[in-house]
Amino acid sequence: MSERINFKHLHYFWAVAHAGGVTRAAEQLGVSAQTVSGQISRLEQSLERTLFRQQGRQLVLTEAGHVTLRYADQIFMLGEELQETLEDAQLDKTIRLAAGISDVLPKAIALKLLEPALRLDAKVRLQCGEGDFDELLADLTRHRLDVVLADRPMAAGGSQPFQSWLLMRCPVKIAGAAELWRRHAAGFPASLNQAPMLLPSRHHVLRSQLDQWFEERRIKPDIVAEFDDGALLDAFGRQGFGLFPTTAPSDGNANAPQALGEVDGVWEHYYAIANRRRLRHPGVQAMLQAAIEAAS
Repeated sequence: MSERINFKHLHYFWAVAHAGGVTRAAEQLGVSAQTVSGQISRLEQSLERTLFRQQGRQLVLTEAGHVTLRYADQIFMLGEELQETLEDAQLDKTIRLAAGISDVLPKAIALKLLEPALRLDAKVRLQCGEGDFDELLADLTRHRLDVVLADRPMAAGGSQPFQSWLLMRCPVKIAGAAELWRRHAAGFPASLNQAPMLLPSRHHVLRSQLDQWFEERRIKPDIVAEFDDGALLDAFGRQGFGLFPTTAPSDGNANAPQALGEVDGVWEHYYAIANRRRLRHPGVQAMLQAAIEAAS
């Protein structure tokens, strides 16, 4: 090995390894694919090892690449810890919590999950962003986020030192505005057959559970609309365009949607996903502690 490792080159390698390809990594880094490829070539020259090989249309790590990635993960995590330590030493003692909210998570649930972090005695500055689950995990990998809140845990396996914690689970109910409730409340759940229904789109975890629940009971609702955005689904439901699944309790308002009944055996699960080393973050600790206390 003829020269010292250039950590900028290593960072580009690390980004490609986690993004799964040069093009996607370049988009995430805000540079051209040619620049990324050039930096990785220089790293391979300095290490005198090939780090990637082409497998069909995919770029996969060589054995040397896997070894390099393990060290790169540790290097950039240590850099993150250094930054955190220096930030904690700031005179204002402000705790910064960067949270990524999955775009399928109900806003009311996100608020409830984050609330313990905001009730710390210390001053907290919360930075919230919303996005696709996979995009948020990519931001977590790049240390842009402290925690991701989602309706699913992170997939098992992989080289990332991340962990998922169940923060809350809520029973799912089918609700409807007043007129729909009057028409379909009696005889639930059989009354849902051919009833107008608003459902989450198929990339939601809940959708597959609902589809299975309907199939097991031989219920075929009339699907009026499907939504990526849970808040939009709820808004259409409140306007009476169809019955809809919800985890929100009734607010007691006679004009508000009322629950016809529970979807027995179907629950919404809400998770926090974070780097195991982030457990010392006071905001993340507060959220996990609140979940433990609520479950006890």
